[in-house]
This record gives sequence, C-alpha cells and structure tokens, in this order.
Amino acid sequence: MSFVTRPTVRLALMGLCAAALAACASHPKPTPVAEAPPQAPPRPAPAPRAVPPSAPVAQGVLPGSVQDFVVNVGDRVYFDTDQYAIRPDGQPVLSAQASWLNRYPGVQVRIEGNCDERGTREYNLALDARRANAVKEFLVSQGVSTARVETVSYGKERPICTESSESCWAQNRRGVTTLTGGVNS
Repeated sequence: MSFVTRPTVRLALMGLCAAALAACASHPKPTPVAEAPPQAPPRPAPAPRAVPPSAPVAQGVLPGSVQDFVVNVGDRVYFDTDQYAIRPDGQPVLSAQASWLNRYPGVQVRIEGNCDERGTREYNLALDARRANAVKEFLVSQGVSTARVETVSYGKERPICTESSESCWAQNRRGVTTLTGGVNS
C-alpha cells in the first residue's frame, strides 16, 4: 500500500506546487523603481521686454479715427494777423499731422482756412486761401500726397469766438485739418 500512496502523495505535492506557482505568477513581484536624477531648479522667467512707447492714445480712442487725429495729433494751427506763414508753434502740430497721415495713407483731408472778423470779405477769403495752401504745402513737403489734400477758404464766416477782442480774434485765425474720407469710425 505504501507503493500506491507514494505516487499519490507525489502527485498531490506536485499539484500543490503547481497551484502555488500559478498563484505567484498572477502576483508579480514589484520591480524596484530607479530614483529619478535630481532636477535642476527651474529657470526664472525671462524679464518682460520693454515695449517702446507709442504715440499717446486716449482711452477708448480707436487708432486711425477722427478722434485719434484730433485728440492725439491736433487738428489746427494758428496764424498771426494778416499772415499766412506757418508759425513756429504750428510746425510740430503739422509734422505730427503729416506723420499720422503717412501712417494712414487712405485718409483724405480738407484744410479749412479761417480769419477773424476784421477786414473785407474778399480780403479774408484770399488770405484764408493762402493759409490753407501754406498748411497743404507743409504736409506735402512731409510726404503726404497732394491728391489726398483739398483746401477751402471760409474767411470770417465760421468764427469759434464772437467777441471783439484780440484773444478771440487769435482763435479765429486758424487752419483746421478735417478728415474727409478713409478713416476708421
């Protein structure tokens, strides 16, 4: 009998060993994870690049608009009594107008000449025509196409101030650059 039991025991042991091996195979041993090499500290963020200042823009003003032109550039220059020469204080305004117009080449303008109330109607219309042309010539000399600029003389017909005083008359002796087409709304 011992002969029969021995193979049976052996078979039983072999079955147990096979079951144990199968159980071990379904639960693999965890493999050790190699530690990651230490990382270099993060680089600091680059400093923001300085942005060159642009022309001042009033809040809410659309670049290329009439408001941009009037607020940030200036739309008028003034003249001395009975004169049509561009005054030194008007040259920077006209230079800024020319730069702005060269930046927006689709814009057309009308230069409006104006006088104070003194003098005859005919004299003032002729003087204002020369004032408007002086402004136009300045802009053209700065690269603005002559085809984009028209002139008109209003004489004393459109005063800003109606008092009869030198300070009032000085406000009325002016050349006004009005944008007439090609502007942003």
